[in-house]
Amino acid sequence: MIVHEGYKNLELKNPVVTMGIFDGVHRGHRALINKVLSVAKETQGESVLITYYPHPRLVLEEGSANVSLLNSPEEKISLLASTGADHLIIIDFTPAFSRITASSFIKEVLVSQIRARHFIMGYDHRFGYRGEGDYDTIIRLAETMDITVLQSEGMEEGDITISSSLIREALLTGRLEDANRWLGYSYFLKGRVIEGEKLGRKLGFPTANISPLYKYKLIPADGVYAVEAKVEGSTMKAMLSIGNKPTIREEPGERSIEVNIFDFNKDIYNKEIEIIFRYRLRDEIKFANTQQLVRQMKNDKVKAINLLS
Repeated sequence: MIVHEGYKNLELKNPVVTMGIFDGVHRGHRALINKVLSVAKETQGESVLITYYPHPRLVLEEGSANVSLLNSPEEKISLLASTGADHLIIIDFTPAFSRITASSFIKEVLVSQIRARHFIMGYDHRFGYRGEGDYDTIIRLAETMDITVLQSEGMEEGDITISSSLIREALLTGRLEDANRWLGYSYFLKGRVIEGEKLGRKLGFPTANISPLYKYKLIPADGVYAVEAKVEGSTMKAMLSIGNKPTIREEPGERSIEVNIFDFNKDIYNKEIEIIFRYRLRDEIKFANTQQLVRQMKNDKVKAINLLS
């Protein structure tokens, strides 16, 4: 996949285009992209994806520190590349760009600059100033331009339609299995190992404290998880805790992310680490004392090993 910073002076062959934020690159996104790939093959054209950087919410909303996203920009590019698309166009999303009307975007960007011949629109996608553009908008404009338009159906599971917001909600409420199923892969977090309080070592469960690499990366609900940890090319079984350590701390402290890698004792401070969330074991619990906590952690480890095996 060729990545383009901006949409000007591109040489694309009979482009078949779709656009979206693609946070998570979940199964619904992949169904849309597969439709683009199919039409590109039928028309002997090239498949083209359009997305934006930074995320529009970071530009348009006040208090963007509260924004949580499923992917960093680099992760999203990697996931989109895995779909087999030919091109990815990343548009610089600025306040000025946000004020472009839907009709101007179609005429000046999609048709004049990118020269799209076929446009595949997501089932609920909106675009242009204040989201004024929808499927009906582009259909009306397409009548005066040499462009065909199709709308992809949303991917449904039961009575729900898979979406990024649905997945974010599932992760934040502890429904990891739902989130992973809707994503089509196990949720992951990349971070750097930092110095901690070394409390786990005192309990017989040495942990690596993780600081996420991407400040807007969504951190799943507090609790204990069976995970895989990737460090320096090796993938190892582990269990991970997210929360405030209520059994140990008198007062709630800063939320921490700590991983106990099984049968591992190397110094990995300042190393990058990737955590792959496979199963959620339990909620974070305040025990009466550390002896009860240690007993539970031993049970957690046995359960994690069995699940990951």
